[in-house]
Amino acid sequence: YSFCTLLCVFSHQKFFHPKNKTTEKTSSTKMVQFPKKKKMFCGSATCNKHKEFKITQYKAGKARLFAQGKRRYDRKQRGYGGQTKPVFHKKAKTTKKIVLKLTCTGCKKTVQNVLKRTKHFELTDKKKSSSKDPTW
Repeated sequence: YSFCTLLCVFSHQKFFHPKNKTTEKTSSTKMVQFPKKKKMFCGSATCNKHKEFKITQYKAGKARLFAQGKRRYDRKQRGYGGQTKPVFHKKAKTTKKIVLKLTCTGCKKTVQNVLKRTKHFELTDKKKSSSKDPTW
């Protein structure tokens, strides 16, 4: 090998050394706490001002038996022939995106808000205090 080739190889080895790699944890491992109530602007015709919104976590409803996709799937599955559509097995994600459902206390208008991915999510009703002992 020439001197330049060896120099390049050695400099790249140092650059790609496993100790030099930085593997930082993302914010998805932390516990996310969110208040149960929040003051926001309600743009409905009845309110049209800042009101208090009640916050709940979105949950998918029960699947309907007579939705077009379900009817088509059931029709295809009938009879002999086994499973006709692919069943998903390669689950890669370990977290889910958090969706909040915000409901106006005045007019009951509902808005959905998507947060980032997180493993642990919690709705809290009290505000976080910096110190437990009161300062006089």
